[in-house]
Amino acid sequence: MKVRLQPRPHALQCLLPALKQHVRPLSLSIPRSSNSSSTPPTSAPSTNNARWLSNIKARIGKCIMFGMSEKQTQEAATVVKAIGEEWRALVSGREGFLVGRKRAGLLRHSVVWGEMDRMEHVNNVMYIRYAESARVNWAYNYAVHIDPEHGKEWMETVTPNGFGMILKSMKTDYKFPMTWPDHISVFHKLSHLPTASDSSFVLDVMILSELHQRPAARCVEDIAVYDYLKKQKATIRPFMLKAFEQTWAEQKAEKVRVEKMIKEIENTVKTIEKATWDREDAVEEFG
Repeated sequence: MKVRLQPRPHALQCLLPALKQHVRPLSLSIPRSSNSSSTPPTSAPSTNNARWLSNIKARIGKCIMFGMSEKQTQEAATVVKAIGEEWRALVSGREGFLVGRKRAGLLRHSVVWGEMDRMEHVNNVMYIRYAESARVNWAYNYAVHIDPEHGKEWMETVTPNGFGMILKSMKTDYKFPMTWPDHISVFHKLSHLPTASDSSFVLDVMILSELHQRPAARCVEDIAVYDYLKKQKATIRPFMLKAFEQTWAEQKAEKVRVEKMIKEIENTVKTIEKATWDREDAVEEFG
């Protein structure tokens, strides 16, 4: 059931600045809750849920429908602001993906109309191309931002000169049929920390829909190191291993940071729920 609401003026004025920073508007299209005290309270969704972000926004919307005090409005605005600024990290960083501009393979890349097929969704082949382009940019980021001391060597890894990286195998899981118009962001992360004796390494890939703010596809890439001069596989270069160690440490730190942020958001929203709709005398406001 969709309800058109006029929230309390002070709540609307306080939340507007935060909502304007959010990529997607806060949805208030949620089921109306019964006022009966016998109705069991809604349990908080698992933070492992792919729709966790949209669920959090819906939960805040429900609190607005039941009216909030000035303090509760300020707390909700803080949550909405955090979602607007950190939503990619909340979706991807929680798994260890590094989503900053110096790490992203593709950031807000446009999905164009011609990438759709006769079934009116982005053709499956395009996701492979997105991941491929992002992987080249992933290596470019090492050359320019992360390990410029070995910039020339990193740039050669995507060419047939010297030591290069060759895609050995790739698996893709499609999460939903993405359509135009949309934008995507693509992130790579090390699946595990390789060793000096390894001649290949595995990358996890997340292809994120900016419109839906959730993964449109996930890939797993097995990358082999190849010596083009000797025409044979080679072990991972020492400069690559050193950079990967730094990346691995950053992935672990990002996961801890985002998990802490998610916990704080969950606790804040739960507190607001307890003070608004999740109480015996709660009454829904209709303006």
